[in-house]
Amino acid sequence: MFRSTRRKVLQTLGVTGAAGSLAGCPAAPQSDTDPTPQVDGMPKEVDRVASDPTDVPDPIDRDQPKTHDITLQAQEVIAPIEEGNTFHFMTFDGQVPGPMIRVRQGDTVNLTFENLKSSNLPHNVDFHAVYGTGGGSEATDANPGETNTVKFQARYPGAFIYHCAVPNLDYHISSGMFGMIVVEPEDGFPEVDREFYLGQHEIYTQQHHGAEGRLNFDIEGMMNEEPTYVLFNGEKYPYIPDKYGSLEAETGETVRVFLVVGGPNYSSNFHPIGNIWKRAYRDGAVVDSPERYVQTMKVPPGSCMIGTMDLPVPERIYLVDHALSRYARRGLGAYLDITGEERPDIYDPSPDMDASEDEEGPFY
Repeated sequence: MFRSTRRKVLQTLGVTGAAGSLAGCPAAPQSDTDPTPQVDGMPKEVDRVASDPTDVPDPIDRDQPKTHDITLQAQEVIAPIEEGNTFHFMTFDGQVPGPMIRVRQGDTVNLTFENLKSSNLPHNVDFHAVYGTGGGSEATDANPGETNTVKFQARYPGAFIYHCAVPNLDYHISSGMFGMIVVEPEDGFPEVDREFYLGQHEIYTQQHHGAEGRLNFDIEGMMNEEPTYVLFNGEKYPYIPDKYGSLEAETGETVRVFLVVGGPNYSSNFHPIGNIWKRAYRDGAVVDSPERYVQTMKVPPGSCMIGTMDLPVPERIYLVDHALSRYARRGLGAYLDITGEERPDIYDPSPDMDASEDEEGPFY
């Protein structure tokens, strides 16, 4: 039988710390079409929720397992999706996606999960890398101001999502509560020069795309899978020169991109315009040989991918969902700017069309 305690039962019923709640989800939804909690000023306002895509833990460089003590905080914050508006985000550690966790197959994780007092709602965390009920979500159920712990061993390798999994989990995930745990195989990953970490999700609001002021969540739009925004890392076009700056690399380097798709409803069609995934690990499955020279990688909601690129020429690579209206009209996209010496033998953007006298003319 599953172990149960009075505290866990009360949490599941929503009795402790949140009067009038049911099944771990409070009575906070104001109506069937507006579950946005009434903010009493406690969730702090911040300028940015988009995580730093270069904030990636170092690759594993050891041949023995170890134990990690890791803390994740459920933080609700008010932040802009784009200039002129704000939205009530739910996050892990105040960022979207939540911080990447990187361990080795066989490692043990002692996880502490804290739900800050400033939260309006209960939260928890479900790891797809965990053997156990709800991926640990049942053990980590926490009302505002509560802390729980869980211990697990990372027994299988790959890149896996973690996310909030309370009953209104789609609302919480859409609002930013998802991240990635990477479990490296025992022999590690091939070496690369740079690594980047992105998270894709949709946000549903009662107001139109580009509206100013406070945006309210639209549960009906979510049920109908009609998002207002499709985003990397919670913000509209976050990694371009006019926002937080492009991602950067140099010619001759190899880069690895980790993508986690929170959804909750849309798959990603992840494509680097001007390049190719030289090696791609579908669904983060890293044990079998990677697929080679993949133009677009389908990544379903609740899954991940790992892709590597070679960078032979200077260029701007557009990282997009190739359902291109999401790029052109819903706010999803990032630039990867490559600097270095030109290689006209590989790519010449303005070839000299004047043939010399001893050359033959163009062939038709």
